[in-house]
Amino acid sequence: MPVISFVSPKGGAGKSTAALLLATELAQKGARVSVIDADPLGWISDWGSKPDKPRNLEILPKPTEETVIDQIEAAQQRSQFVIVDLEGTANMLVAFAISQSDLVVIPTQPSHMDGRGAAQAIKLIKQQEKAMRRSIPYAVLFTRAKAAIRTRSQGNIEAQLKNAEIPVFQTQLLEREAYRSIFSFGGTLKQLPANTYKLDDAIKNARAFVGEVISLVTAHRNAEKRGSRADEAQEEMA
Repeated sequence: MPVISFVSPKGGAGKSTAALLLATELAQKGARVSVIDADPLGWISDWGSKPDKPRNLEILPKPTEETVIDQIEAAQQRSQFVIVDLEGTANMLVAFAISQSDLVVIPTQPSHMDGRGAAQAIKLIKQQEKAMRRSIPYAVLFTRAKAAIRTRSQGNIEAQLKNAEIPVFQTQLLEREAYRSIFSFGGTLKQLPANTYKLDDAIKNARAFVGEVISLVTAHRNAEKRGSRADEAQEEMA
């Protein structure tokens, strides 16, 4: 089952928000989801202690360097998706989780400081690719963007990422009251009061992001299968 990790060396990038939106939207679609909460602040674990957590969504708190790979592998046996919310530092726990991932999402606010944090995350991913001798797909996700304003900083960061041929999500997670509300009250976006400010827009935004995640994971899985078949064909010919 696919492992999707959320990595950002800089705190406050919207990492836990993006991870929780993915987890709850997948669970609402009927998928069995495991979330490994490796963020020391434990935002997702705190959310899980509130009412209305989907029954098909489990939260596994506080993994260690010694246990994280075993926890990921065990979660894969019982869930259709494993989501890992990693702490905002570059340590061995983060590296081990990245090494097991089918997709790494790098949440980034449209600012120069967050752009530097994204570069650090990509460097860590590249190191794990060399160590594991396999490709680890990743993409930058802009978070907390303003719906009606595109700043010069964001335009500059987008241009740099494009020039460096770094994958970027087409969907941006906008600044939404609804995203803050689920951490305060628990549950999912659909369970928030109907009068929550621009709730429908928030749900559409989250679903667009989830759709892209599934597309990226599916594309990677299909590419791996094609590679395996090609290797088998070469062995038969030899």
